[in-house]
Amino acid sequence: MNTLYYGDNLEILRKYIPDESVDLIYLDPPFNSNRAYNQIFKDKEGKYPPSQIKAFDDTWSWSDETEKALDELKKTEYPAQLYRTLKAFETAMGSSDMMAYLVMMGIRLCELKRVLKNTGSIYLHCDPTASHYLKIIMDQIFGVKNYRNEIAWCYHGATSPGMKHFAKKHDIIFWYSKSDSWIFNLEQIRLPYAESTLERANHIIHRGAWTKGEVHLKEGGKFPEDWWEDIKAMQYISPKERLGYPTQKPQALLERIIKASSNEGDIVLDPFCGCGTTIAAAEKLGRKWLGIDITILAINLIEKRIKEHFPDAKYEEIGKPKDFESAKKLTEQSKFLFEQWFVTELGGQPFKSSGGGDMGIDGFMYFKDNDGKDHTIILSVKGGSYNPSMIRDLKGVVERENAAIGLLLALNEPTDGMKKEAATAGLFQMPDTQRTYPKIQIFTVGDFFDNRRPNIPDVSDTLKKAKREIRESEKKTKLL
Repeated sequence: MNTLYYGDNLEILRKYIPDESVDLIYLDPPFNSNRAYNQIFKDKEGKYPPSQIKAFDDTWSWSDETEKALDELKKTEYPAQLYRTLKAFETAMGSSDMMAYLVMMGIRLCELKRVLKNTGSIYLHCDPTASHYLKIIMDQIFGVKNYRNEIAWCYHGATSPGMKHFAKKHDIIFWYSKSDSWIFNLEQIRLPYAESTLERANHIIHRGAWTKGEVHLKEGGKFPEDWWEDIKAMQYISPKERLGYPTQKPQALLERIIKASSNEGDIVLDPFCGCGTTIAAAEKLGRKWLGIDITILAINLIEKRIKEHFPDAKYEEIGKPKDFESAKKLTEQSKFLFEQWFVTELGGQPFKSSGGGDMGIDGFMYFKDNDGKDHTIILSVKGGSYNPSMIRDLKGVVERENAAIGLLLALNEPTDGMKKEAATAGLFQMPDTQRTYPKIQIFTVGDFFDNRRPNIPDVSDTLKKAKREIRESEKKTKLL
């Protein structure tokens, strides 16, 4: 079944994904976390709140976990040459962030090879700061003889005056197969001929030279090279496709990879699925899919995208809180993850100020009145012990921000004192209507799992909607 997993992909792969069960893997692993790979939302002033960065802060730093992973790679089930290569890198790099990244990628790539079918392929989309190291590691795991292509995705974009180097306008994607037998659907990825080629062909035909074989154009288009410049970078793609996720890749890029190296009904896996482009492309093309991500914000964004792209899509989600006890465990694990989960589950935007503090705000929601004027709902999340002062603090924040409503999201049931304090805040009346809403409200995890929702106006426009997609099979049915 199509499945979306929340958690560390190494643990998920080992716990849930059987040997030789996946036909195609695409991964775009992050590196250099100070680039804030997981900033999804903007606040009302258009600034990106770094509310997700913490999920990656320590992922690629040398730690006890890295030492454990490197030691584990000495075991006989892993390629001996991989361990020797990593130890050689360690001699040169020491316990650097890059070395930690390579170790943690190495053990994950071994697991990805395990779950890949014998006829399967893996496409590794590389950060330019690490691609040369990763190529060596891929050779050690998948074998030099199974290297198929180094694909350069080339794109155009604005450059800055005064640059002291050539504009960096390409990504590297390494394609390896697991064996010497692999899927490659060349006919499905033909490209249109250039106008100059068509004109030259017409000219030669006009001269009667076609039969001499000077130009031969195959029906359906040309075979693609290993450099792709016809797929535009995200900033030049329709705003309807852009979701505000900085590392989002064009869906056309993933569709080409999926068409080339899998067939309808095959299983596609993305272990760093981010905003879910691989999943959206797989669903559109009639493939089954598995997606893994370590951040709750990404998982919620993907679920939202699936529902808006394909309202009838069926899938299972594993890893997020499913009841009060699992929500409580998330709070104990990380109060920030709990905040992100609760805020995004209700359709809000997580918030953290650029200075690191939250100014008493954990999230925002927005709604419009009948005149189209925007109004704000302030979200404050509490996971521990409670007292009425929390409500008074929220009142102050609502007044300071000139917000319409304040919503306290609580793990446990509020005290009577908190309820009384909230009731004294009065009501917000929707302009030009008789509709009113409590100015300060308390909403609990128990309320959420009982399928209740806060008494607030429609906030469905808080987050950007993904465009409705049509599956390839649906297009064929319509044509027939």
